[in-house]
Amino acid sequence: MGEFIRRFHGISAHELNQQDGVRARPVWFDFRDTKLTHQHSYLARLNYVHQNAVKHGLVPVANQYPWCSAAWFERVASPAQVQTIYRFKIDRLSVEDDY
Repeated sequence: MGEFIRRFHGISAHELNQQDGVRARPVWFDFRDTKLTHQHSYLARLNYVHQNAVKHGLVPVANQYPWCSAAWFERVASPAQVQTIYRFKIDRLSVEDDY
């Protein structure tokens, strides 16, 4: 992990804990710096992000969630691109990256 990210994590964790009145609470405890270098990795993760609100029962269809880019993506991408992205399985991402 780069020095900038390490410092950002430390400073932001300290600030958030101070605002909440707690000490030494893990804030970035499950963070993993990932550099996506393969197209399939990016596309699978894009589908995962779009389908996250559906998975958690917030909306029946991803494009209905107002804080998700799915509706925008469906408007600007070609139907073939949308179908390709939404075909990626998201139950388990196991696409290796070159990082």
